[in-house]
Amino acid sequence: MSYRNILLHLDSLAACRKRIAVALDLGERFGARITGMAATGNLVLPYGMDMAPPGDLLTEWQETLQRQARTAADAFEAAARQAGFVRVETRVAEGSDIAAITQGARYTDLVVIGQVDPADSGAGQEEMSAGEVVLGCARPVLVVPYIGAPAGFGKHILIAWNGSREASRAVSDALPLLKKAQRVTVMAVNPEIDERGHGELPGADLAAFLAQHDLKIEVQADRGAQDDVGEELLSRIADLGCDLLVMGAYGHSRAREWAFGGVTRTILQSMTVPVLMSH
Repeated sequence: MSYRNILLHLDSLAACRKRIAVALDLGERFGARITGMAATGNLVLPYGMDMAPPGDLLTEWQETLQRQARTAADAFEAAARQAGFVRVETRVAEGSDIAAITQGARYTDLVVIGQVDPADSGAGQEEMSAGEVVLGCARPVLVVPYIGAPAGFGKHILIAWNGSREASRAVSDALPLLKKAQRVTVMAVNPEIDERGHGELPGADLAAFLAQHDLKIEVQADRGAQDDVGEELLSRIADLGCDLLVMGAYGHSRAREWAFGGVTRTILQSMTVPVLMSH
């Protein structure tokens, strides 16, 4: 298994440059083709405007959105040329970023999106919901911190393990990266030993599975940790010097929104390293 096709979300925000760098890094490592997807986004009327604008003004706004998307795609192509990376294509989609990425993800191996930068809120861009993408695309999603990631990240990978279906899928989806890592740590935070999740030794069964893929694994059970498991994982990432987190994403759909579990929400808000998530 490898990542042969990578889908990259593009926008005009400052953090996109760092997201592009991460995708190009992965493309080089795995010999993958990268598709950069830029969407126009949905037109949002200015505050106080409660009716559709005149036709000429609406056309002007729509053309502005299209130019912004095309500019984001052009910036990706320029960055790829500068890096000498030729296996790229770009697409500009009409409408929602989330819809474009979720739909396009069905025909790729890995999706790369970015963490929302609070400093960019209100910048006229649709906020990319990592939650909706992860829960809706049926593919592994790599969320890149808005601060970026060092070249060659993934040397020390932390697996957040709780024996769940989501965590198991995330581990399988991360195998291409795990096989290139120098060190892999399996972390079970306050594990509950039962027949449905952890065995007698939390993480031992996962370590045995990964050993069949010629991986050397260190297993840690973090008992008596912080009540907030997300905060505990972030602390352990810093303590151990990890540069990639692999975890299952937990959530469910409601009538009008996606709701994420507390651990996943904490990680997405406060992440300091890339996070590979699967649902």
